[in-house]
Amino acid sequence: MKHLIPLSLCLIAASCDGPALKTEAVQNFDVTPVADISAAVPVEEPVSLTESVIRINSTSQSWSPGQPWEKKPPGRLRSLGAIVAPGQVLTTGEMVADATYLELETPDGSKTAQAEIVAVDYEANLALLTVKSEAERATFFEGTSPLTLAGPPAIGDPMQIFQVEDNGTTLLTCGTLQSVEVSSSFLPKQSFLTYLVKASMQGAASSFSLPVVTDGLLSGILLSYDSDDQISDVLSVDVISHFLANAKDDTYAGFPSLGVSISRTEDPSFRKFLKLSSEQGGLYISTVRTGGAADLAGIKKGDVLLSAAGFPIDRRGYYQHPHYGSVFWGHLVRGESATGDEITLGLQRDGEPVEITATLTREEPEDHLVPDYRFDRAPNFLVKGGLIFQELSRPVLEAFGKDWRSRAPLNLLDVYENPEKYEDKAERIIFLSGSIPTPATVGYERLRNLIVKKVNGVEIDSMKTLIKAFEKPNPDNLHSIEFLEESFTVYLDETVSTMVDSTLLQRGLNRLSRAE
Repeated sequence: MKHLIPLSLCLIAASCDGPALKTEAVQNFDVTPVADISAAVPVEEPVSLTESVIRINSTSQSWSPGQPWEKKPPGRLRSLGAIVAPGQVLTTGEMVADATYLELETPDGSKTAQAEIVAVDYEANLALLTVKSEAERATFFEGTSPLTLAGPPAIGDPMQIFQVEDNGTTLLTCGTLQSVEVSSSFLPKQSFLTYLVKASMQGAASSFSLPVVTDGLLSGILLSYDSDDQISDVLSVDVISHFLANAKDDTYAGFPSLGVSISRTEDPSFRKFLKLSSEQGGLYISTVRTGGAADLAGIKKGDVLLSAAGFPIDRRGYYQHPHYGSVFWGHLVRGESATGDEITLGLQRDGEPVEITATLTREEPEDHLVPDYRFDRAPNFLVKGGLIFQELSRPVLEAFGKDWRSRAPLNLLDVYENPEKYEDKAERIIFLSGSIPTPATVGYERLRNLIVKKVNGVEIDSMKTLIKAFEKPNPDNLHSIEFLEESFTVYLDETVSTMVDSTLLQRGLNRLSRAE
């Protein structure tokens, strides 16, 4: 899925079933001019819709994966959020990720206020904001009207993407719901029910995400736009409804997971091996995450998932949703169920039918050996004598470039792709990522991307363990560092490395370690 590419929406338009209006701006849009806009006719839109949206301004700063003691330059995003409850504005999780300052602004620019996060789910890519000051909140939202959620649309239904120009002019881009998919919009491996809406867009003011409405009701949040195919990815009202219901509680429980990886069973030879009949569908369970909902329920690697919540699953992983038709089975867990719910799973094990009830749990990024994301939290690291030690995470791997899956070191990729081989040895994978040239690192300049096994004879399973191990050098006042993949040992002189650490702090490093 393509992320939003900066874009500003000029007047576009088109007649569609429902109120025909004008449009706003979508930052991060790859803009392709529409061939014919002669039919563009500005139409006055209902005042109530303008009173149901708020601009959101975000300043964010993420941490540098290569130099984890400092942040990257700040970036700014601007979006149009939907008021969904008195004093509460819905936007995407991407808008608030690593935010250092959030601001709400009325569409006409007459009022602004600092915002705070009520709830955020980066996996579903949703966030709920409000005015930070309780004293300002009532005044800021005076005269606004929350949007009501629409019901689930049908394929072919008209949908409108709502925008507001910088000068306050409102626009609607009319589109048609083409299909429904379970796909990721922000984070990898985090897939949710998404509408694919056919709509031609151009632009002129900047906005990162936009409300999508049907007959004045909120039916989704625009996440991205593909200018080549003129397709907008819109997060479904089903997921939004689930998120808002969960966010009403003081503690946000989040969307659940089953904790399995699956493979299709389309290959005839594979199906014969699994003892599946021609009438059966089924998905092969290739991995079961230790401590996840499936593991706790007794599901095993090699089981075949035949049904979930009473819905048969075909050999490609789809079931028949009563409203949308063919939908990927993951929606039964992440969209139709809540954390703490029980789900009945029909399995085949060694050719025999098995029925298991699993209690769905929420998986946090910290639950994984290699976290997929770490927003709003600084990375853990240690600089010792100039050697740089880090925790392995997907963002660190992605720092190897667009083709990181082929460019990143094989040993680190193996940990990410096969964590079960390492989970019994470590809570986190600590590796030597590189070095700063110092008197203590002479001869070690080429050492990088090596997984740390032991320091001073102590097994290393986290950054805290590493930092503590360096507190007690060997009797000869040397630190010994052993690696998982190599047979040699690196030695650091404690006196020299301590002197180097002091110099590094004097020359600009704001700190030498972090273990949170």
